[in-house]
Amino acid sequence: MNRAPSTSTTSLALYGGLAAVAFALAAQPAQAHGFAHGGIGSGFLHPLTGLDHLLLLIGVGAASAAISSTLLLWALAGAVAGGVFGAMGGSLPFAELLAALAITVVAGSILWAERQGSSPRLSLWGGLVAAAVAVHAMLHGLEAPSDHNSLSWWLGAFVGSLLVSGGTVLVLRRLPCSVTTRLAVALALGGGLVAFAPLALQLR
Repeated sequence: MNRAPSTSTTSLALYGGLAAVAFALAAQPAQAHGFAHGGIGSGFLHPLTGLDHLLLLIGVGAASAAISSTLLLWALAGAVAGGVFGAMGGSLPFAELLAALAITVVAGSILWAERQGSSPRLSLWGGLVAAAVAVHAMLHGLEAPSDHNSLSWWLGAFVGSLLVSGGTVLVLRRLPCSVTTRLAVALALGGGLVAFAPLALQLR
């Protein structure tokens, strides 16, 4: 995993972006999911406006940069399976909690793979990523429009998701490995915060 050295300006920009995400995370302790409407534009924005979905997309990109770009294909498989399952009315107990914890799982896979320092077991990492994405895609399937806008909505959601995950891969591969490690730690903590902050607020 050789990476080109980055400039201090690029690193500062990345850390600034992470700080902005952390601030948004603190300001939105609960996930905001609901039925989606509209066509391709609405679909494009939908996975980007839910903070848990956005963090997962960044995490998938980080895992693909750190382990293997093949993980993007595993993520696509998970997205199709979860989306179809959700569109057919399927759901899981504690789905919102699982979706948030999926962020921590993907981030943890990055740290685990880096600690092992050996050839990545793509079947293991790929299965984890596919399962994490499938939970989020299931929520999208439950929210997606079921009228004539359905196909264009899904196309928009796919394009938006690909831009975030693919863009994360391209950026991180131009930065030192330590940046990916720090991002993984931040995502692991962020996933836990998204998962348990709503519970903490309910207990207050």
